[in-house]
Amino acid sequence: MTVGNDTNPLRIAIIGAGPSGFYAAESLFKSHLNVKVDVYDRLPTPYGLLRGGVAPDHQRMKSVAKAYERIAVSNPNFSFYGNVKIGKDISVDDLRNCYDALIFACGAETDKKLGIPGEDLPGSYTATEFVGWYNGHPDYQSRSFNLKCKIAYIIGQGNVSIDVTRILAKNDAELSESDITAVAQAALADSGIQEIHLVGRRGPAQSAFTELEIKEMGELEDAEPVVNPADIELNEASHLELEDEKNHKARKNMHILREFAALSPAGKKKKVVIHFFESPIELVGNGKVEAIRLVKNRLEGEPGNQKAIATDETIEMPCDMVFRSVGYRGIPIEGVPFDERRGVFPNTDGRLIKDDAPMYGMYAVGWIKRGPSGVLGSNKPCSAKTVETLISDIASLQFAPARSNEQLLEKLKNAGVDVVSFTEWQNIDALEVEAGQKVGKPREKITIVPELLAAAKTAVRS
Repeated sequence: MTVGNDTNPLRIAIIGAGPSGFYAAESLFKSHLNVKVDVYDRLPTPYGLLRGGVAPDHQRMKSVAKAYERIAVSNPNFSFYGNVKIGKDISVDDLRNCYDALIFACGAETDKKLGIPGEDLPGSYTATEFVGWYNGHPDYQSRSFNLKCKIAYIIGQGNVSIDVTRILAKNDAELSESDITAVAQAALADSGIQEIHLVGRRGPAQSAFTELEIKEMGELEDAEPVVNPADIELNEASHLELEDEKNHKARKNMHILREFAALSPAGKKKKVVIHFFESPIELVGNGKVEAIRLVKNRLEGEPGNQKAIATDETIEMPCDMVFRSVGYRGIPIEGVPFDERRGVFPNTDGRLIKDDAPMYGMYAVGWIKRGPSGVLGSNKPCSAKTVETLISDIASLQFAPARSNEQLLEKLKNAGVDVVSFTEWQNIDALEVEAGQKVGKPREKITIVPELLAAAKTAVRS
């Protein structure tokens, strides 16, 4: 069978409508083939982490959604099927019957644990659930957080950790310019938090945040950054890392951190204390988190490959709540190989592997392919590489017996699944923007699935 021509398009299903999924669709449409792309997502809304993960006060970053919308509306061979759970509503085998190839773009949906005593005490949370809660992700709207407390610790210094720190530190006026949910904004406005501690196991030269993110810590209206001058005294290997011409990000971070270390107290309501060379070893408390026990670390190893080694020095500090953000893992899907150690779908250049053999017709993009690394833009070349692999495999594909997804849609209908189209998502989008405009925000998100499904059926207002 010849596919990819005008009469018989190559049929691709993408599982996950986040950035990597849209970039994969874009790469497919830019190929020399005639391609029909159907994108499935378990939520009624597209855009994945762009909607539910990117900080609500980073609206400029969220504007990339316009590019994804163009991919959807400008290609008649694109379809979106929201509110469909692969592995529950329909199986991978169901998809293989209808599509020549599957591309998994389902991300890393769960957190790694710290693995320390007291981690499950009340007051100990994942950063993911907090981010999902204030961003309006339906999975996390039943969560509650005791924001009446005074001292919060965030473990980890990546993008998510910085976002949590900043959201906790901002005042109500600053948050009013974002698309944070009304419930979260009200709870944060009533917060009693006075100290926010951001803890990293290695040193400032190895910090994972970017210049923009750390710089924002010095621009908050009611919170001031605090850095211990001793923490920015570097060992020889760290000095050599900074001298590497490729390490410009770390040099910029160090410049800002040195400025923070030299600041005099400004008397603001909150402090953002940035710790280095520390790791949590226990959360302490009677029925809830009351303190955190940390071990002091030293760095060992060659420049660019230094490891944090625990010393004999430990400290115990008062603490009311802890958010962990130390890595993320994908979730297995029945019928798809899974690497338990890395939390990804095992692959070579995006092509899935099972028992060391290539699985032609099964591919991965984004975090489920490479692990939780990179920024939003990193997904574009990642997806393009996988699509390149897929196209090179066309001669090896077993083409789908059914050349449409009509049977799938009928199965979903019979099961009572309310499938959301891209046009119906635009209805949701319009209603959210309209609601946001009434209160001076970019949008007011609908956060409950039944309400999202009802909004999807409401005609777009002009």
